[in-house]
Amino acid sequence: MGSTEGTQVRLPQLRLDELLAELQARLDAARGTRDRVHSLLEAVLSVGRELDLKQALRSIVEAAAVLVEAEYAALGVIGPDGKRLSDFLTVGVSEEQITRIGPYPEGHGILGQLIRHPEPLRLAKLSEHSASYGFPPGHPPMNTFLGVPIRVRDQVFGNLYLTEKRGGAQFDEEDESVLSTLAVAAGVAIDNARLYEESRLRERWLQASAEITHSLMSGSGRGEALGLIAERALEITDAVLAVVAVPMEDTGALTVELAIGQEAEGHSGLVLPVDDSLIGRAFATAAPVTSPDVSRGDGDSAAPARFTGLGPAVAVPIGTGEGVRGVVLLVRAAGRTVFTGKETQPLQGFAAQAAVAMELAQRRQDAEQIRLLEDRDRIARDLHDLAIQRLFATGMTLQSAGRFIEHAEASERVLRAVDDLDETIKIIRSTIFGLRTREGADGPGLRTRAVRVAGEAAPVLGFAPSLRMEGLLDTHVPKEVADHVVAVLSEALTNTARHAHADRAEVALTTDGRELCLTVSDNGVGIPPEGRRSGLRNMAERAEQLGGDLTFTGPPDGGTTIVWRVPVSEG
Repeated sequence: MGSTEGTQVRLPQLRLDELLAELQARLDAARGTRDRVHSLLEAVLSVGRELDLKQALRSIVEAAAVLVEAEYAALGVIGPDGKRLSDFLTVGVSEEQITRIGPYPEGHGILGQLIRHPEPLRLAKLSEHSASYGFPPGHPPMNTFLGVPIRVRDQVFGNLYLTEKRGGAQFDEEDESVLSTLAVAAGVAIDNARLYEESRLRERWLQASAEITHSLMSGSGRGEALGLIAERALEITDAVLAVVAVPMEDTGALTVELAIGQEAEGHSGLVLPVDDSLIGRAFATAAPVTSPDVSRGDGDSAAPARFTGLGPAVAVPIGTGEGVRGVVLLVRAAGRTVFTGKETQPLQGFAAQAAVAMELAQRRQDAEQIRLLEDRDRIARDLHDLAIQRLFATGMTLQSAGRFIEHAEASERVLRAVDDLDETIKIIRSTIFGLRTREGADGPGLRTRAVRVAGEAAPVLGFAPSLRMEGLLDTHVPKEVADHVVAVLSEALTNTARHAHADRAEVALTTDGRELCLTVSDNGVGIPPEGRRSGLRNMAERAEQLGGDLTFTGPPDGGTTIVWRVPVSEG
């Protein structure tokens, strides 16, 4: 009887212990859920506070790693093409490990699986998935995996990738739910950061526009205004090179008037064909033209060496329709993001200001030319109406007075004075004619003539030679020297076509106001020691006639460089 009572007492006690243990477990689970929810809320608030996009992305990936206790975490931003990753942020991988691994992934394997199918993906072992490509050498081992997409306004912005849950555990449904919740908050934070970034960018464009407007209203010259436009566009778009090209009269080509930034020297003064360059296409179509990587060339043609190390580019016309006055080219460093439509739109407005700057400069130049011509007309009129008439009257007086002079020697001196006055009148009349003659009567300038020679040589060469011109060639170079330059350039390109067997030729024509230098180089077979040199002698003789010289080099690995120098001013 006693044993039965003892059993009845112990059974309720055991059931109570089990209930208490279960209650404790549920309390612990509730406490853990509460702590996790609290951590999730803290992460959401932390991410939402960031307005800088880069920092917001960094906060998101760090919060994700903490929330699901992952050893490694990454956030991949999908590029404009929707197929590759344009940016990749990591947590848990050291700089030394990143260096050993090599370039960041572009979106193949498991990462590409999430890009193609933007849905949560949870794996117990990465290598067992059919899309797995394996890891490159130096990559830390990773097995467990959890990935979720981040959407911004119903568009997939990128993906969160988590691997190696601490303690060797597997990622579970709760981890997936927490990470999906964070991804929603991340989408809102990214959208806010983007809007803030766009507003700041718009503000910078407005400030730059106001600065340029003030510069134009203050009477800045064309070169100063274009330089300011190029500098501000360079800064705001995070580009490393800015180029401004304008059309050349009567040539159908464009010349680079201004270049600043990386590799600027290689672009300054270049003459570009309209039908065979990024700048040329933007000019011909009067619409922006972009390139994802300007260093890779276009189609079958290789990129010029001056674009080595550069990446995405955009060429924006200055002006619209038939009123295109030039082109602004902006180039970013290799590996940077391509220019988007949102960036190109304010650029077009900015380029319109460049058109205004060029229009104002042209109007000022025309006004100055009109004032100059008016001054010349006034001087010519004064010389004709006052000086010539007085000289003529003086001559008549002396001639009349000569009849009354009896001394023979004195009479002869008076007659000589009358002759001198007649000669002076002739000189003044010649000066008047010169003042009333418009400039440019001698035909096209040296720049135009050089472009024509290079263009005429292209069919014979089989390719268009590269042409670069710097300095006031039409102002500082006298016509006699210009005639010799054109003849030497034609002779040099003809020799290249006949003997060099080259597929590239470069022409540089520069002047500093004291000396003119013409350089013609090619990558052909060079000048053989026993070859004919009559063409070189002709060029050398022309240089000697003008007090200059000719030098040429032919390195052992081939090619020829001819340098023709002559003075263009005394002293």
